[in-house]
Amino acid sequence: MDIIFIRELEIETVIGIFDWERQIRQRISLDLEMGTDIRRAAGADAIEHTLDYKAVSKRLIQFVSESEFMLVETLAERIATLVMGEFDVPWLRLTLNKPGAVRGSRSVGVIIERGVRG
Repeated sequence: MDIIFIRELEIETVIGIFDWERQIRQRISLDLEMGTDIRRAAGADAIEHTLDYKAVSKRLIQFVSESEFMLVETLAERIATLVMGEFDVPWLRLTLNKPGAVRGSRSVGVIIERGVRG
């Protein structure tokens, strides 16, 4: 299985459990690895035969910017479900970073892996 990836996709959203977090937008950062087979696209040299990372990015920006989840875990799970369902991705690894959430730390977050990597 080949991997198409997106690194450090930054999106502003409402995320957090504290009252003050519900009143502001915070930046999250996504790293996404998506399993696919690029041979058909490479052979045809045609975008319509591959996983379009621009389309995935635009959809994630739209979804995340409109969301208002309490937990990064919930947001990560919903992103995984969206990508796998809407873009026919059989496997993914998602790292969701919430910069500045813990004093003294550059970032905190979750890493999830879903599906079967073939």
